[in-house]
Amino acid sequence: MRIGILTGGGDVPGLNPCIKSVVNRVVEDGHEVVGIRRGWGGLLEADPDDDASLEANVLRLDARTVRTIDRSGGTILHTSRTNPGRVKRADVPAFLLAQADAAGGEGPYDFTAHAIRVVERLGLDALIPIGGDDTLSYGLRLHDEGVPVIAIPKTMDNDVHGTDYCIGFSTAITRGVEFIHALRTSTGSHERIAVVELFGRYSGQTSLVTAYLAGVDRAVISEVPFDVERLAKLLLADRAANPSNYAMVTISEGATTTGGELHLSGEADAYGHRKLGGIGAVTGQLIGQVTGVGIVLQQVAYLMRSGSPDSLDLMVAMNYAVMAADLVLEGASGRMVALRGGTYTNVPISVTREGVKRVDVDELYDADAYRPKVRHVAGKPMFLY
Repeated sequence: MRIGILTGGGDVPGLNPCIKSVVNRVVEDGHEVVGIRRGWGGLLEADPDDDASLEANVLRLDARTVRTIDRSGGTILHTSRTNPGRVKRADVPAFLLAQADAAGGEGPYDFTAHAIRVVERLGLDALIPIGGDDTLSYGLRLHDEGVPVIAIPKTMDNDVHGTDYCIGFSTAITRGVEFIHALRTSTGSHERIAVVELFGRYSGQTSLVTAYLAGVDRAVISEVPFDVERLAKLLLADRAANPSNYAMVTISEGATTTGGELHLSGEADAYGHRKLGGIGAVTGQLIGQVTGVGIVLQQVAYLMRSGSPDSLDLMVAMNYAVMAADLVLEGASGRMVALRGGTYTNVPISVTREGVKRVDVDELYDADAYRPKVRHVAGKPMFLY
């Protein structure tokens, strides 16, 4: 067999170990692995009638190529947020412009037939996409079109349906906790209020769990709009109650004030998402105005998804890879590897149609006090949702 593997969407620690483990498992059984560069972008940008174009968009992977890649974060295959099923006019490769003109209009254009042709030209018997909801949604599209696909869930938000865990989440939380504890020294020294903005578009799990584990005073999450004045007064009381005279709050980048909207910038990507960020700065400024206290603003941002994986992400990435490779070699298709109830398993990739998981506010959050409140632990998955 000849198997293609790709990484799409945001990078997370654990991708390289996952790629390495797939390659080693497949090669040991006498099969071949081809890495698709830049996620689904490699299939869009490869011209099946041009050998040089094909070579530029793939990377032949063997045990020698991947020998040391697990020692670093990120992905050697690079990544993008390309969706061959929705391509803007400006993103259409030159050799496909004639097809776009024939389709008419200004796009977006569906080049799925082209992507399938590239898969066939490369002689791929199956594809293993590693990604979140967006990346895997296009994997589902290809599966529906007859391409054998086995998916691996990856996202630092841990919000893919059908699995209790996605590669990248543990390391993101670990980074958040470390940076918050480090930030306490400056915040306390200056007797200020720290506002820490964390990644998290629709799910506030990153803000919630980081605050829970780091003992942060308050946590604002994407699921619950917040009143800035009320939050400010709570933080002022937290500061007064702290012998070191400071307070801290985490905030999801996708959080909104009561009656407000998401803080977005730039144009929508191929999956309809605009760039998030800035709610922390706005909130910090308003808290400062209400309280009269100096603010420490910290966007952890890409530091949450940078560097090498922790041991949990390393373990899950390698085991997901082995499962995915075995499923491909068994001839399975349309499945996603998963952890459910503490056990490795696989589920239909169609679960990605259910959207993203969100925090169970009634079970895990005090919406009045803006802080984590885990009401029950028994029976919950390791990361609570």
